[in-house]
Amino acid sequence: MWHGLPGCVSFTGRMPVPQAPKIMDETTRKELAAWLEFYQELGIEGFFRRDSSTAVTLPGLAAAKSTPPEVVSPKAVPPRPTTPAPSAVTHPPQQAIRPPAPTFNLFEAAPTPRSGPETLEQIREDLGDCQRCKLAPTRKTIVFGEGNPHAELMFVGEGPGADEDEQGLPFVGRAGKLLNRMMETVRLKRADVYICNVVKCRPPGNRTPEKDEVDACSPFLYRQIESVKPRLICCLGAPAVRTVLGIKEGITKIRGRFYDFAGTKALATVHPAYILRNPREEKILREDFEKIRDFLKATP
Repeated sequence: MWHGLPGCVSFTGRMPVPQAPKIMDETTRKELAAWLEFYQELGIEGFFRRDSSTAVTLPGLAAAKSTPPEVVSPKAVPPRPTTPAPSAVTHPPQQAIRPPAPTFNLFEAAPTPRSGPETLEQIREDLGDCQRCKLAPTRKTIVFGEGNPHAELMFVGEGPGADEDEQGLPFVGRAGKLLNRMMETVRLKRADVYICNVVKCRPPGNRTPEKDEVDACSPFLYRQIESVKPRLICCLGAPAVRTVLGIKEGITKIRGRFYDFAGTKALATVHPAYILRNPREEKILREDFEKIRDFLKATP
């Protein structure tokens, strides 16, 4: 046999005889619930039964015992405050990042914003006394272009030669005379076409234009093409083919072929200066000019 502390249940080694539970009326149940809630608010979480002969009055609870708390219906009890869920972290709105203003170096042409299509006169005015590449100090004249500003056929050469540098006009030397004769064979007039070059200044010694020189001048060439809007562009020589079409193959391999370019067509052929150095190859240029004639006749 073991006896516990006063007020605790004693164990005698025999199982207690179960007794029928007493039924608690509703009023008692509500009163008990109010007392339990009252003690819970005081921080008392555990309860155990004492013998009626050893009742102990806890200090500070006499007043509470003499005045039991008011019984409140569970429906009227306000809900306990709950910890609000953490709201999404908001950051102050960032200022919109504006793209940097476009800048142009000496090797870029900055077109002036204008309303409506750009004219050749406006492009020439924008070119001004060009100092965008190293060809400027050695030139005499800028050779911009010549011909019908609304031509169906546009010729693009490599660069001005000595005669062109003197007169300020494209294809007026020996190569220009051969070009005029080729046009006459297919009944084309120089006044009806537009002629220009990839670079507008003469390279020293008539050498091939270098990359930085082409980069400086090609934006003006593209603007000329956009202004004229020809039905056909004839690229005379490998530098013109590379600049307009981006093709690096040998000109003798791709000559006589038509290519798409910016909503129009382009034909690659040899430069007249090549025929001057190789007179027996003149038939190549004649064949390609016949293709130009047939194209202009067939295309509405």
